[in-house]
Amino acid sequence: MLGFVSSLPQQPQRPQRLPLSGHMVVCGDDALARRLAVELRYVYGERVTLILPPGPDAAQPDLPLNQRARASALFGRMSAAMSRTGPAPLEGVGSGDSDTNAGVEPVVIMESAEPSDDILEEAGVDRAAALALVYEDDERNIRAALTARRLNPRLRLVIRLYNRKLGVHLETLLDQAAAFAVPGLDQAALDAGTTVLSDADTVAPALAATALTGSSKVVEAEGLLLRAAERTPPGPGERADPGLCTLALLSSTTVDPAGAEGSDSSGDEGPRLLPDERSVAAATGRGTIVLETVSRSAPDRPAARMGGRGAPLSQVFSRRLRWSALGVAAAVVALAVASVRTTGDSAPHSVYLTLLDLFAMGDPADDTAPSARKIIQLLSGVAGLLLLPLLIAAVLEAFGTLRTASSLRRPPRGLSGHVVLLGLGKIGTRVLVRLRELGIPVVVVEEDPNARGIPLARSLHVPTVIGDVTQEGVLEAAKVGRARALLALTSSDTTNLEATLYARSIKPDLRVALRLYDDDFATVVYRTLRTAHPGATTRSRSVTHLAAPSFAVAMMGRQILGAVPVERKVMLFAALVVGGHPQLEGHTVAQAFRAGAWRVLALDTTPPGGRIPDTATSLYGAGDRQRTSGLIWDLPDGYVLKAEDRVVIAATRRGLAELLRRQRAASGRR
Repeated sequence: MLGFVSSLPQQPQRPQRLPLSGHMVVCGDDALARRLAVELRYVYGERVTLILPPGPDAAQPDLPLNQRARASALFGRMSAAMSRTGPAPLEGVGSGDSDTNAGVEPVVIMESAEPSDDILEEAGVDRAAALALVYEDDERNIRAALTARRLNPRLRLVIRLYNRKLGVHLETLLDQAAAFAVPGLDQAALDAGTTVLSDADTVAPALAATALTGSSKVVEAEGLLLRAAERTPPGPGERADPGLCTLALLSSTTVDPAGAEGSDSSGDEGPRLLPDERSVAAATGRGTIVLETVSRSAPDRPAARMGGRGAPLSQVFSRRLRWSALGVAAAVVALAVASVRTTGDSAPHSVYLTLLDLFAMGDPADDTAPSARKIIQLLSGVAGLLLLPLLIAAVLEAFGTLRTASSLRRPPRGLSGHVVLLGLGKIGTRVLVRLRELGIPVVVVEEDPNARGIPLARSLHVPTVIGDVTQEGVLEAAKVGRARALLALTSSDTTNLEATLYARSIKPDLRVALRLYDDDFATVVYRTLRTAHPGATTRSRSVTHLAAPSFAVAMMGRQILGAVPVERKVMLFAALVVGGHPQLEGHTVAQAFRAGAWRVLALDTTPPGGRIPDTATSLYGAGDRQRTSGLIWDLPDGYVLKAEDRVVIAATRRGLAELLRRQRAASGRR
């Protein structure tokens, strides 16, 4: 049989074709698929069918559990956590909400090696509301997207693609295919279409921000720039600067090595997102994250060419050689000027004679020649002797540059204050681009000389060390002892941890951010590192934890502007039209604020043609459009939100889920 279906807890085998409609289907082969299914089921309350390959996780093939077992364990932990916390069910939500907290009808798991026609039909794609294709392989996602669009032209597609250019063309192709299959199809009215996202592009800004020694976090998307700053607790008699508003309270034990790790399991001691004024006033001794700026970002500058027909002189010849050549040229000019002044010859003739003497091609001055002419000729000969080794050095350096043009640059001797980046896979490559855009010096360490990001590092002339980071001497070659931060972004948890521990042994106060897949393992690592090095900054980041909200919101037909990690939680920024959201429409800004859920930050008064989109459209190439500034961020608390207003909000994952689910339920009733 091509695939089989089961749910948690175990039930008898289902019929070949699932009796579902309006559900959501997730297809993938790594942790992002499992995390996305959890997000849709336990945060948005949607009915989800998850299609996984029968083998082990593609990103972690050495683990004993296969995909199905790992998904089952994850769903079990999430269901148990929901039962313990027991949040009240949301009112007026769509299908599947009544069993969100009761553990009834959890995620349906199917197994298939490929997302073929049969398995997609068996999963009910022809009757589904949305399909997410989040395989690691771009080609597999594209092939499945074409099949799904043929089975259901009205299906909302969310596709994971690393290739940016291909993503732009694929969106257009699939939407045109839907319009051709169903003439007169209004995708805007159906809230359907195709969304292409890249998990690497989604998480790269947050990962790059952890390398900065400053405490500022920036979300920049679709022409919008939001800047949040982390503020330390004020001293006795001091008052903290609230900025425009307080976005989050950090853990009360953030400076306590034995304290909580800042995740959802931290309880009251953990971080609190979007607190009210009373909570902020009562939270003495806690650090805060405040909103500093909301503004339009400048139009994107054209990217610098990574390659060209020629290289500048600064890359071909050394500075010492360039200064030597400049000295010889200055000597020739000085000798020509002296010849004009002492012999009375014309300037062209004096330059001509000087060059002949320089290359030892002129006749020696006879006894009748003036003494000045003889002295100038001797000095020109000396300059000619200096020119010969200069020409030889130039030729050698030029040949050396050509020979090493295709090789990787080594870290320079005096390098300091840089960021050491471990791993040049999909995530590491995007983070490298982001760090270079921020003007931060980087040294890359990669074990595989044929890794995805090696050509980019070569074209950007980024110092690169090829070697295993767990081997002695590799991190020393990257000058980790003089680095400002370490970003361990390889695909192996143990490699990232081992590199972090070794780097801390070299520089105990090194700022570290490491990528970890397993949440429980990340919690233990976070606590241990903070206990061992209380004076150093330690951050653990999960790519799937940061990327899953973007994919989940796209599955609901919307788009988030960005995600900011707050310790081990995530805060989302989104743009929404007020109409259709009863929690916002007709209320003042103060009344619309719900602590721990959402907060209105700004009003977008830009004309509709240049607004920030709230529907699920691709971020690829979005920055190419210039928009007029129409963002009002200092809204008075008494401003009444109208249906036609479009606002920028900060929200928690559950808060944004409630907004979108209630709007969907209201649309269904209409």
